Amino acid sequence: MSGTEDEDEGHSSAIKTPKQLITVLVAAFVFPVLTIMLLAQLVTGDREINQDDPIHSDEAVAKRLKPVGGLVLASDSPQTDENAGVTSRMEAAAAAPVAAADGADKIKTIYTTSCAACHTSGAAGAPKLGDKSTWAPRIKSGTDTLYNSAIKGKNAMPAKGGNASLSDADVKAVVDYMVSQAK
Repeated sequence: MSGTEDEDEGHSSAIKTPKQLITVLVAAFVFPVLTIMLLAQLVTGDREINQDDPIHSDEAVAKRLKPVGGLVLASDSPQTDENAGVTSRMEAAAAAPVAAADGADKIKTIYTTSCAACHTSGAAGAPKLGDKSTWAPRIKSGTDTLYNSAIKGKNAMPAKGGNASLSDADVKAVVDYMVSQAK
């Protein structure tokens, strides 16, 4: 054997006839198409659906498709005060239990609904209820300063603790309650 014959054997193909070439081309096209069709049938499946089953009733389907929440526009919320603008539904909900309470219970309810979120945990630098060391310098500044900060807001604290429906008298009463807890 010569050197060129050895080279030809190393580069020879398994396909030697036109019939073999056609068979390979057809198989290369048909096999992937059949595979995709079988996978699609497996995924979608041809399952029979029993229309008498209560889970497939129109009411059950409508209930599953019902939106979880809804969109509430600010213009749909009730007006409370010209300077405060429109209150949120959350503020209106917080004001409802306050109106039903009287005296000390009313003050504690206002504190719980509007102030406790920050003044219990100390969030955003709010002085914790009953913490004498953080309240002492504030108390020394005077009650008018405390009232003004609570009514108009200060630093991260919004005006009236974020509940614009509160009267100034209610805010002052809550400030007095918080100061009494720190003495």
